[in-house]
Amino acid sequence: MDAPTQYALAYALTTGAGLRGLLLLAAFSVAAHFGWVAPPADFAWLGSTGVTIGLCIVALLDLIADKIPIVDHGLHLVHVVIKPAAAAILVAGIVHPPSHAVLLGLMALGALNALGVHAAVASARAASTATTVGVGNPVLSLGEDVGAVGLSVLAVALPYVGAAVAAILLGIAVMITVKVRALRRSA
Repeated sequence: MDAPTQYALAYALTTGAGLRGLLLLAAFSVAAHFGWVAPPADFAWLGSTGVTIGLCIVALLDLIADKIPIVDHGLHLVHVVIKPAAAAILVAGIVHPPSHAVLLGLMALGALNALGVHAAVASARAASTATTVGVGNPVLSLGEDVGAVGLSVLAVALPYVGAAVAAILLGIAVMITVKVRALRRSA
């Protein structure tokens, strides 16, 4: 895979990690385990059987717990750390930059991307909680699941299209965040 394709794939997957960090990391681990992707030697551990099984279990528990009102709020606090970390690991497992310093910079950019998406998701959840007393949160959670899975499949199949869709989703996320903050100020 050439460098621009690696960057497109990494961008799309880090955007998806902002929605579901553990799910994207588990999916990447499965792909590495079965040889569908080839992470650099330093990140080959991502495809080991134990890591793959562990990440799949944790991702499944995360998906279930995020559908439970109140529990989802606690998860969002934890996800402030998990989603950027997952994104940074994804970048390191995908790109093969010319130097370690470049890799660290790209990992930081991936982490910031996921954190920005997470901030938009958290804003939408806060608005949902305020307007539906949390009843709408499982619906939003399911939408995040579908978005993360769809984006990851698209990114792997067509990295440039995945990156374009990720950019559109990021733009929508920014608009949602701005609108929610404006509504909060006017209330």
